[in-house]
Amino acid sequence: MLKLAVQKSGRLHDDSMRLLKECGIGISNGANKLKTEASNFPLQVFFLRDDDIPQYVEDAVADIGIVGENVVYEKNKPVEIVEKLGFGACRLSIAVARGENYTSVQSLEGKRIATSYPFLTQQFLAKNKVNAEIHEISGSVEIAPGIGLADAICDLVSSGSTLLTNGLKETETILNSEAVLVRHKKFNASQQQLLDKLLFRIHAVKKAKNNKYILLNAPNEKLNEIISLLPGMKSPTVLPLADKGWSSVHSVLSEDEFWDKIERLKAAGAQGILVIPIEKMVM
Repeated sequence: MLKLAVQKSGRLHDDSMRLLKECGIGISNGANKLKTEASNFPLQVFFLRDDDIPQYVEDAVADIGIVGENVVYEKNKPVEIVEKLGFGACRLSIAVARGENYTSVQSLEGKRIATSYPFLTQQFLAKNKVNAEIHEISGSVEIAPGIGLADAICDLVSSGSTLLTNGLKETETILNSEAVLVRHKKFNASQQQLLDKLLFRIHAVKKAKNNKYILLNAPNEKLNEIISLLPGMKSPTVLPLADKGWSSVHSVLSEDEFWDKIERLKAAGAQGILVIPIEKMVM
């Protein structure tokens, strides 16, 4: 059985549980439950504080864990990142008061910086040869400059609205982060086999989210031009319609190129374009 550590609460918990569900793994996690087993996959789930997950994985109490990259690098434990999961995107950034004349990282020289990430903050300062005083605090970092505790902060930023509310501006990005799957370095063959099965499901779910299934009607005289715009997984599926001179074309488009391709398909003569989300995509 594989042992997985996830956040018991917080910004990654819901997305982690949703990912397991989308992978077809049934998990029952009632109120205040700290440990449970999947009903249809050899997986035991521990619900832990996010800061503790790297330590539990390093010690092989948990075999794998879902945690933010920011926590992995801050805790600096010898665990291996095996997969980026595509949710929980944020960045660890330096921010100062909006009215401050900030010109470069050298502007932090001699300043007081409040943060919950002292290791990464110190690494950043050392890399840039800046001497500053770090104040480690566990929460509400963004209020530190306003109450005179610090001149700047180093904290996680998503939309930036919290900084704006507290009269701060983002100046330097230390780390771009997202949720990752980590493992310890003492895996045996049976554990690796189970992890490979889990990764197979995760890859199918991620691939589906990054692609759309489209169906369209195409005049036959424009078919070659339209097909050239639709590579699909191998090549588009083309079926004749009852209406002579027309064909139905089925394909897959990646999210990144979706709107550009749709515009070009319309311009090439495609009609009745239907777009359908994909639940799983097995390559």
